[in-house]
Amino acid sequence: MMRIRGKLGDSDRLLDLLIANGRISGIESADVSIRPDLGETNLRIAPGFVDLQVNGYDGVDWNDRKTDPALIAGSVRHLWSTGVVGLCPTVITASSEHITRCLANVTQAAEQFPEVARASIGIHLEGPFISPEDGPRGAHPREHVRPPSWSEFAHWQDTARGGIRIVTLAPEWAGACDFIEHASAAGIVVAIGHTAADSGQIADAVSAGARLSTHLGNGSHAQMDRHKNYVWPQLAEDRLAASFIVDGHHLPPEVVKCMIRCKSPARSILVTDAIAATGLPPGRHLLGDAEVEVSAERRVSLLGTPYLAGSVLEMHDAVGKTVQYAGVTLDEAISMASANPARLLGLEGEYGTIEAGRAANIVLFHWNADEMAIEIVATILGGEVVYRSAA
Repeated sequence: MMRIRGKLGDSDRLLDLLIANGRISGIESADVSIRPDLGETNLRIAPGFVDLQVNGYDGVDWNDRKTDPALIAGSVRHLWSTGVVGLCPTVITASSEHITRCLANVTQAAEQFPEVARASIGIHLEGPFISPEDGPRGAHPREHVRPPSWSEFAHWQDTARGGIRIVTLAPEWAGACDFIEHASAAGIVVAIGHTAADSGQIADAVSAGARLSTHLGNGSHAQMDRHKNYVWPQLAEDRLAASFIVDGHHLPPEVVKCMIRCKSPARSILVTDAIAATGLPPGRHLLGDAEVEVSAERRVSLLGTPYLAGSVLEMHDAVGKTVQYAGVTLDEAISMASANPARLLGLEGEYGTIEAGRAANIVLFHWNADEMAIEIVATILGGEVVYRSAA
């Protein structure tokens, strides 16, 4: 049995978490006469973070079809230092063959490496069924954008051994609602994103089963009608959760605050949209076949354009910035990075909660309230300490 000592989220009450056989076996007031296996009075305990949109990490591009599954496994291990215990490897718009190869790589990584299987909670297919327009398309290559095809998707799902759990598409395509109905019936979360849809098309997509807005406020035109656009209908739709990239570049702080207040913390989800350059110095890097540039301010742009192309955000920083920008509590921001994404995928029994009997997927950290910053101390996945800071 492992004993962990600390304070749950915002609480000032010191507790001991008891972990046995990969699960939380008990939660009790701290017994200071017993030395814990991990933790101390200033440590904070929270559910491990769940990231629904990760394109790569630490120099490993999951959208490069030549990436070896062993490299993917190594980058997943490095992600543990950010407090992430569950993630969706994200494959973006490309040729059918390229997407097939990338899906095969991440699937093989999960089959060959138990740590990847434990951390990977499903693949996110972001494209290729998105808007071809400049702006909404973002950094996705125009030549590979195409309308939804259930037969093509079924082929990819076979390649992924049924592992695709989220698909992001633009609902303005003819046949999109039929696709959404098929996918929803198969238990796949359909997300609206990289779209130029009107309010009617968005409403039809939600009625057909769409449940999420992917990185709302991004993948859009630089200028649009102030009232009639595709952002307001998604914000106003209570049946849609929304994911946000809170890195200070994708959305200004005041926009983050307004959007989260409008959508509510309960329907808001933090994602990083991290690319391979995350954790690396500024400079030029690859995202799939596209070249991107990371500025000194950590802004990622498609080379030679003003368009954002993913991020180098890490989830523990996203939580801190959300507290700072949106004026929410630390517990609310943590829920946006844990309980809310877990609930979207129906995984609330394994991720996003700290209760007796639940899986021990936990992050331990120090919280600097003055700087609104998190320092990860340890990450526990399935009751095993998979990361522990040198400090």
